[in-house]
Amino acid sequence: MKLITISGPPSSGKTSVLLKAMEELKDKKLKIGVLKFDCLTTDDDKLYAAQNIDSRVGLSGSLCPDHFFVSNIDDCVDWGIRHAYDILISESAGLCNRCSPHIKGCTAVCVIDNLMGINTPKKIGPMLKMADIIVITKGDIVSQAEREIFALKIRQANPDGIILHVNGITGQGAGELAILIEKSTQVETLKGKELRISMPSALCSYCLGETQIGKEKQKGNIRKMNLD
Repeated sequence: MKLITISGPPSSGKTSVLLKAMEELKDKKLKIGVLKFDCLTTDDDKLYAAQNIDSRVGLSGSLCPDHFFVSNIDDCVDWGIRHAYDILISESAGLCNRCSPHIKGCTAVCVIDNLMGINTPKKIGPMLKMADIIVITKGDIVSQAEREIFALKIRQANPDGIILHVNGITGQGAGELAILIEKSTQVETLKGKELRISMPSALCSYCLGETQIGKEKQKGNIRKMNLD
């Protein structure tokens, strides 16, 4: 089974480009499953169901979405093996720009759209900078010059990643994404595998439920701004 992690900022078009790529893959009679990770709610499972694609939803709720993801992804892979999927795709929103931590040996995709501003690529962390494939969406509503500058900024942030332009509405470019997904590395288990980068460090009183503001309430991993 091939495991692909797909992440990107909210509303960047992850689900739209995935659905278009899956149309290409389903024509090849490949059995596909999708894992949707989100924080509070999602209706994307209904979109997958409408195309007869199996999916499961995981909501992190009050937990850090990064930690929720990595605490569940190995069980998810076992689930995918049991159901004999040819391709298992994990899709999640990068709400803190560190979500969907990429896994060594598994294809990682980051979806980002042209409307986010030219400085956005350098603000996004490992989710973009350590991805194997970067999909740029919404290219039809910006100028050619804007598309080229945005792609250059992404190239500067991630010199080695494959950059694709995909239209989530028309499906233009989705065929190339489908080919790369199909060529992804085979994975039978995640036991022993590692993340490409460690999780964001955070263990403070607010992680444990503290709501009061003030130095006397701040315990654990605290970093203060230099305001002098």
